[in-house]
Amino acid sequence: MTTTEHPQQRSERWRLLLSLLADRGTLSVGDAASELGVSAATVRRDFTSLEQQQLATRTHGGVVATSVAYDLPARYRSTGGATAKDRIAAAAAALVEPGMVVGLNGGTTTTLTARAIASRRDLMSLGQDAITIVTNALNIATEMVLRPHCRTVCIGGVARRESYELHGPFSSRFLDDLRLDLLMLGVHSLNAEGGAMCRHLGEAGINGQMVAAARRVVAVGSAEKLTRTALARICPIASIDMLITDDQADHDAVKALTDGGMEVVLV
Repeated sequence: MTTTEHPQQRSERWRLLLSLLADRGTLSVGDAASELGVSAATVRRDFTSLEQQQLATRTHGGVVATSVAYDLPARYRSTGGATAKDRIAAAAAALVEPGMVVGLNGGTTTTLTARAIASRRDLMSLGQDAITIVTNALNIATEMVLRPHCRTVCIGGVARRESYELHGPFSSRFLDDLRLDLLMLGVHSLNAEGGAMCRHLGEAGINGQMVAAARRVVAVGSAEKLTRTALARICPIASIDMLITDDQADHDAVKALTDGGMEVVLV
């Protein structure tokens, strides 16, 4: 009888593996299995998964450290690309071209999008500072700064615990002189009448400035975002070039957006 492993067990094991790897530089299957008290087969599967996430490099019989994060982020979960948000993130990441300055605000979908961008092997192969990531989200900046092919620019300001986003006058001043090639915009809600919206007035102002600074704006959000509303408006739909959402999106809501001139991509 096969027992299904809880995602938290896997995440904790990966964190321990990465901690050992950070200390030693290399780690064999046998040593890892002994340290963690698990089977060699489990360790081999973990090593393969860590390599797929660009967190280690496989060798014969083990792994070696890469120059990326050695500690699994607190909220990190490997979903294998199975969820709607993972599909949205992958489609958004595919729009990024070498040399671009890419903005991301806070949110679960933009966080996944940042990881998908950072995991693109073609960008990694270009070496240091292949792209520039600009964000007002502390969690995104913390992950991206450890990726050598991503130059990371963090917009300053006051942090909100709920979203990790920075806002306030310092953020606003910084954005006055900033230009983005592409903005990945996370939203709480999006519809033809209200435009892109979020739940916090301060975040709406900064996100609106990021929209104004971007040459192209791509909103990313799952289907439920199209059938609800929120307190604060970020921008009208005319300011957004594309929405990437999942294939469960309400047909009438999608039609209203496309009738308003927005390109909608369902994944």
